[in-house]
Amino acid sequence: VQLQASGGGLVQPGGSLRLSCAASERTFSTYAIGWFRQAPGKEREFVANINSSGGTKSYHASVQGRLSISRDNAKNTVYLQMTSLQPEDTAVYYCAAQNRDLPKPAFHAYEYESWGQGTQVTVSS
Repeated sequence: VQLQASGGGLVQPGGSLRLSCAASERTFSTYAIGWFRQAPGKEREFVANINSSGGTKSYHASVQGRLSISRDNAKNTVYLQMTSLQPEDTAVYYCAAQNRDLPKPAFHAYEYESWGQGTQVTVSS
């Protein structure tokens, strides 16, 4: 499945953004989708995951309560709503399709088989 992330931009501390991850294939609805981020000089880290139906969501502890993942399978899109953004949230954000052989939410990049191109989020005053 081919994914395309969008919605990044420059926002002030405390601000909000909504990222989107879209696909054109109907099979999109059969994949769990994850969001990762990578800051300059750092490794790519897990942010959030949502299962294929949208009923199970997982978050990294550092974003719990500030970021919310959701999906609309009719639109082949997964969203990441980000609030109370801080400078440490600055990174390139990627969405990815989880390997369908994995029955549980995946937290490692190697457990994902398809990646979008990334969208830059910069939090700065």
